[in-house]
Amino acid sequence: MQKAVFLDRDGTIARDVHYCRRVEDFEILPRVPEAIRLLNQEGYKVVVITNQSGIARGYFSEATLSLIHQKMIATLEQDDAHIDAVYVCPHHPDERCDCRKPSPALITRAAADIGIALDRSYMIGDDPKDVKAGRDAGCRTVLLTAEPTHPREELQDICDHAAADLFDAVGWLLEDATRRSSRMTPIANGRQTP
Repeated sequence: MQKAVFLDRDGTIARDVHYCRRVEDFEILPRVPEAIRLLNQEGYKVVVITNQSGIARGYFSEATLSLIHQKMIATLEQDDAHIDAVYVCPHHPDERCDCRKPSPALITRAAADIGIALDRSYMIGDDPKDVKAGRDAGCRTVLLTAEPTHPREELQDICDHAAADLFDAVGWLLEDATRRSSRMTPIANGRQTP
């Protein structure tokens, strides 16, 4: 089973444009390519999990969304950063589907499709719905916020860590994964146990 980092799209990877409906309005945030490249180098699958109710609302088509995601992938690849998969909920909130965050359904679907160990994985997003989806799926979670200095006890109610942007989140994530790995004790058959 592989480890992964699940990423929200708008406000995490790209500038949050209200119902981004044109390819030309899609813009990668600063330091995002470097952050994703670090994850690639450390062996993490990178999977985008995004709510896109603009499709159900008629603001843009699935074809336009596909073009936006092609731009996202191509722009990141110019900086040697790779996304492994994109999972989308296209439904209106009123439809009460099972795949819209904060439901963990898209995360668990991606894990089944790709072969991901959720207990070795992380979810990063800028909305409490993102981290709730990650937590309910069994991942460690990071909330991106302009004020990442929550008191520790308040932070524990929201997520495992808060960070200013994706690059800072990945820095913490890699340290956290190292700490967690160092707490594992090897046993005779080659498996590890806490």
